[in-house]
Amino acid sequence: MATITKKELIDRIADSTNHRRVQVKRVVQQFLDEIVNELGKGNRLEFRDFGVFESKLRKARKAQNPKTLEPVAVPEKRTVKFKVGRLMKQKLGDLTGSAVDDDASDIDDMDETDEEETDESEA
Repeated sequence: MATITKKELIDRIADSTNHRRVQVKRVVQQFLDEIVNELGKGNRLEFRDFGVFESKLRKARKAQNPKTLEPVAVPEKRTVKFKVGRLMKQKLGDLTGSAVDDDASDIDDMDETDEEETDESEA
């Protein structure tokens, strides 16, 4: 699977719209900045058929360092959830030939794994 950078996306948009790269870059960056600003305010961003970005507060909890089995306090933190929209879900399903899981619970699992690894390296 390839990684596409913001620069590559900007170049593609500039080529397909015949706009200058600098203008496209400015618009894309402003769009991303607005998303971050709104999520920072605790607002929910809904892009019909694409998906929904939502900021959530994860409660403080106790975790366990897997190496030492020592309990570790994990502070509360703010995280961003993304729920896939109907059109994106359909297109991804058509492209891959498999169902798209729009439940963000697996993201919680990844976050917890990342936290445990971080806790382990800090211990």
